[in-house]
Amino acid sequence: MAVLRARRLLRPVRRWFSRAEPAGPEPPPAPLYPPVVASLTAKSKAAQQRRRERFKQQVHAAATVEEKMRLYGKLQRPKYMVYPQTFALNADRWYRSFTNTVFVPGMAPRAAAAAAPGAAAAAAPEAGGAPGAVANTAVTTEPAAGAAPHLDMGELRSLTCDALLQESFYQNKKRPFLYRDKDHTPGPFLTQLVSTLTAFLSGHNPLLAASSLDLKPEVNYYWHHGEEVVVHGHRKGRVDPVRFQIDDKPHLQIRVPKQLPEVVPLEADLGDVPVIDHKPSKLPLFKKQYENKVFIGSKVADPCCYGHTQFHLIPDRLKRTRLIKARLEDQIEVVYRSNGIASLFAWTAAQAMYQGFWSEADVTRPFVSQAVVTDGKYFAFFCYQLNTLALTAETMKNNPRKNICWGTDSKPLYDVVEDGDVKGFNDELFILDLGPAILLDDDDYDDDRDDSYYYSHL
Repeated sequence: MAVLRARRLLRPVRRWFSRAEPAGPEPPPAPLYPPVVASLTAKSKAAQQRRRERFKQQVHAAATVEEKMRLYGKLQRPKYMVYPQTFALNADRWYRSFTNTVFVPGMAPRAAAAAAPGAAAAAAPEAGGAPGAVANTAVTTEPAAGAAPHLDMGELRSLTCDALLQESFYQNKKRPFLYRDKDHTPGPFLTQLVSTLTAFLSGHNPLLAASSLDLKPEVNYYWHHGEEVVVHGHRKGRVDPVRFQIDDKPHLQIRVPKQLPEVVPLEADLGDVPVIDHKPSKLPLFKKQYENKVFIGSKVADPCCYGHTQFHLIPDRLKRTRLIKARLEDQIEVVYRSNGIASLFAWTAAQAMYQGFWSEADVTRPFVSQAVVTDGKYFAFFCYQLNTLALTAETMKNNPRKNICWGTDSKPLYDVVEDGDVKGFNDELFILDLGPAILLDDDDYDDDRDDSYYYSHL
């Protein structure tokens, strides 16, 4: 009996407990070890991708534009030096490929419409058009009854002729040294012409009174476009972006505190960009490793941080007479186009970077600037609209935007200077191109625009 009692006491007793149902799945336990990531110094593709992502995060997290630009150009590698004024044959096609630029012959659409007979009156009330459109209207139309007097083109023509006679006839200059003709007469003539016309036109356009006129400034821009395999050195076999640098030095440039209006919408497609599969060294372009620099001619804190017009002098080695003598007549306009495309791309792209944009944070509005390329007698006019900075191999895959450059062929401003008189002065060139390139009506600017939208990406 005692044994049976002991067994009953040892039997498990069923007991019912009320258990509450869990509210949801339990969170997974925290990992005991950090995640496995690629090494920052390895040669694998994963390591290279991690280095790129880390670099992008650092640039995006930069507190100021100066810090962002410093990080952007911190890594120094051999890069191709792009010269706007080059002796290379057909360099304009290569430069269009490097900068993803569409070249459109002629003036910008609004400027051409304003220059046409009978179209100036219709284009006058519209705002936000191409640079020079309103100026063309003021030049070509007759003043209405009771309206304010228009610009006196006779006075502008007189100032231009006086500047030309001052440097080519009135002064007793000796014969220049070899390859110094540019510094002898065309350079001083262009300096006096631009400074005189800018001062005269500042009374018609208050924006010119607040502008900055730079003499022989330095303009730089550094960017990536495409990829290549390193063939020499300890990094042999690695895939690197193709690096480019433009170091430009225009003769004169005008900077303004307000941005020029767009010519066409940001997504406009006006043509195709040449596709060149050869290495840039075949142009030829040469590599050099030195400081990566982005500069518009002034520091970031300068209030005149937007470009208006640049003036470039063709060097004596690329003069028209020398090209004709070498039987390279087909390269005369190529010299002008190459100069206009490369110089304006570098200037407008540097302006965009001053506003915080770069290849991984593309522009949200176009940047427009103008250029006048001349040898002292023949003038060519260009207008450039920067629509994108995303030119790397990764960002170009799904990027439909293209930069656009409008340009004219070179035309003579005059025929000859004889006996104290300028003969064959080209009024059409001066009225329709040279005057509007400097005079841009202040009504073209939208003062009510809220810039906070544009800087929201920062």
